[in-house]
Amino acid sequence: MDLVVNTATAANEQRDAACAAIAVEQLVKRYRDVVAVDGISFTVPQGSFTALLGGNGAGKTTTIAMMLGLVLPTAGKITILGQDFATHAKSLLARMNFQSPYADLPRRLTVRQNLTIYARLYGVKAVKEQIVRLAQELDLEALLDRPLGELSAGQRTRAGLAKAFINNPRVVLLDEPTASLDPDTADWVRAFLSRYAQDAQATFLIASHNMLEVERLCDRVLMMKQGRIVDSGSPSELLAKYGRTTLEDVFLDVARRGPVEAAT
Repeated sequence: MDLVVNTATAANEQRDAACAAIAVEQLVKRYRDVVAVDGISFTVPQGSFTALLGGNGAGKTTTIAMMLGLVLPTAGKITILGQDFATHAKSLLARMNFQSPYADLPRRLTVRQNLTIYARLYGVKAVKEQIVRLAQELDLEALLDRPLGELSAGQRTRAGLAKAFINNPRVVLLDEPTASLDPDTADWVRAFLSRYAQDAQATFLIASHNMLEVERLCDRVLMMKQGRIVDSGSPSELLAKYGRTTLEDVFLDVARRGPVEAAT
């Protein structure tokens, strides 16, 4: 009986991985004696929004860095859009993009200059038209010819988002996508992300500390702690499981429990 169950489980996992935009298998990253990511496995379905949540040091940033080729895994496999990232990184990165308010664009260059450089790096054909379109979408028209260093934190965040969509990516990795934005602008950006996902059939993996944003935007949540995935589910499933009314309370429950107590 166990063999039948295990075989069925393995078949389901293979099916999910085949249908996923992102599939991570037993991913590990060690820095000498420190295990930053400890054998995690998960899939992100095509066209979905998935949140990667966890406290500082949980392993979120390291996981995303490995998916961008910025950090080499110690062990494990990353498959994106059906291809092994280790052997197809160059072609896959052309179909992906990333944004983080903590990875700033060159501040001496104007917004237009920054976007032009990245558009050329990604081989965008109609560069001027693409910049105009994104400037309209992200309310950057009045800022295009201003140096990035003269902009507010929120304006720089919007410029970074424009960079993240300059190549019309199929897979988008976002770290705190609405950091430094006022509530109205943040809501407007979430609407843009939703429209883009629907129009381009794009897949999003989002690391965020904004629990309300995750509840509104994401289909599924992966909870990380001490380098491991300790729980997962839709926001409503996790609220019901923990008997909480907000995802922030679920986050605190997981963060404050010991490793053995954390849900698995």
